[in-house]
Amino acid sequence: MKSGFVGIVGRPNVGKSTLLNAILGEKIAITTAKPQTTRNTIRGIYTRLDEEGDGIQMIFIDTPGIHKPRNKLGEFMTDAAIGTFSEVDVIIFIVDSALDKGPGDRYILDLLSKIDTPKILVINKIDQMPPDTFEKIYQEYDAMGVFDDIRGISALEGTHVEELIGRAADFMEEGPMFFPEDMVTEDPVRFIASEIIREKILLYMEDEIPHGVAVEIEQFSEEEDITRISACIYCERKTHKGMIIGKGGRKLKGIGKSAREELEALLGTKVYLQTWVKVRENWRDSDFALSNFGYREDGR
Repeated sequence: MKSGFVGIVGRPNVGKSTLLNAILGEKIAITTAKPQTTRNTIRGIYTRLDEEGDGIQMIFIDTPGIHKPRNKLGEFMTDAAIGTFSEVDVIIFIVDSALDKGPGDRYILDLLSKIDTPKILVINKIDQMPPDTFEKIYQEYDAMGVFDDIRGISALEGTHVEELIGRAADFMEEGPMFFPEDMVTEDPVRFIASEIIREKILLYMEDEIPHGVAVEIEQFSEEEDITRISACIYCERKTHKGMIIGKGGRKLKGIGKSAREELEALLGTKVYLQTWVKVRENWRDSDFALSNFGYREDGR
C-alpha cells in the first residue's frame, strides 16, 4: 500500500482546520472565524482500503496559522507550523485571497520556494469569490513556478475536496500502514476535550479575551455510563475572569453546556462537565505555563 504525511499550512483563518475535518468526514479540529484558533499541530488519519486490504493511508497535519509572533505562544505556534515543512511528503498551502492583500502569504511563499518538498496550492473559499478573483489568484501563483499543482476548493462545503485528496495521494510512495484502519486521529481524547471547551470560549467571548485563554483538563474519568471531566480555564486578567463567568455565571454555564453537548456526541456517553476559571497573568510569555498547558517543542 501507499502511505505518507501531508502538511496543511497557511496564514491564520484561511480554513486549514475546516479542510482537515472535510477530508476526514468528521470533526477533530476546532474551527471558528477568529484567527489563530489552532495552536497545536493536529494529525488526522485518512485511510482508504480495497477488499484485498491494499490502498492508501495519509496522515494530514493541520498546523497553526503562520504569523508574526507577539509572544512566546505565538513563537511556538509559528515554529510548529514551519517545522512540518521538512517532515512531510507533500505540503498543501492554503490561501483565500490575492498576494497584494497582505504580507502573510508572501512570507510563507518565500519559505516554501526554498524547499524541494512537493507543494499543492489550494485556493479556498471559492464559494465566496467571483470567477475573475479566482482566476487572478490562480494566475499570479502559477506564474511563480513554485507549485506542482493548483486547486480551487470550498472546504466548508466540501467542493473538490475528494479531488484534492486524490492529488495528494499521487505523491505518496509504497510504505507501511502507520495506524489502524478505523483510527482518525492520534490525539488523546483529553486533548480533544480541552480543545472543544476552548472552541466554545472563542465562540462565546469578545475578540480581546480568547487568545489569552488556555484550558487544562484536571480530571477525565470514563465510567460505565458517564464520563466525568473537570476543566480549568485560565485567563490573563481578573477582568477577563469576570467576563468569562458572566453575570450570575450565565456565560460560563453557556460555554459548559455547549461543550458538554458536543462531548456527549463525540464520546457516545453522558458527560458531567465541571469548569472553573483562574487567572494566570502573562502565561503566554511564560515557558513554565506554556509547558504545563501542552505547548512544547513536541507539539503536546
